[in-house]
Amino acid sequence: MDVRYINPFIDSIQNTFKTMCGLSVHIGDPSLKIDDAPGADVSSVIGFSGDAAGSVVLHFSFETASKVCTAFAGADIDPQHPDFADALGELTNIVAGGAKAKFDGVNISISLPNVIVGKNHCVSASKSSPRILIPCSTDAGAFHLEIGMVLTKPAAVSGDVQTAGVNA
Repeated sequence: MDVRYINPFIDSIQNTFKTMCGLSVHIGDPSLKIDDAPGADVSSVIGFSGDAAGSVVLHFSFETASKVCTAFAGADIDPQHPDFADALGELTNIVAGGAKAKFDGVNISISLPNVIVGKNHCVSASKSSPRILIPCSTDAGAFHLEIGMVLTKPAAVSGDVQTAGVNA
């Protein structure tokens, strides 16, 4: 997977968590996700389609998700709160939208977020594209950013277009 499509997600998650939650995000070393082993308590998923197909997933423990939601909403939000899933979904939507805005020459649409709540679940993804798992840590706790994407159409080349044989 091309770093040009990973870095926008990293930049967006850092910017989103800083501006929307007041949390600085430290990014760990990315790794290739090799299996669908369970481990998350809460996962927020947004798919994308168009010139690229795939998804972005934020994986949290219940404790970290509650602290992040509370920071985002400015009110106590735990997994039993009726707005818990909506808060995480909206946060993921902001992350995905921020990354999408930085994709130069790639036209994509993002889906509505889906939030999966359940101790030790796994989010199984298509085996046709590599999945990058990026550990993130904040004062609210650790979580993972998972990105999988396949270009379905080559990215347009940005910059000046030059035409041969034309005199200035």
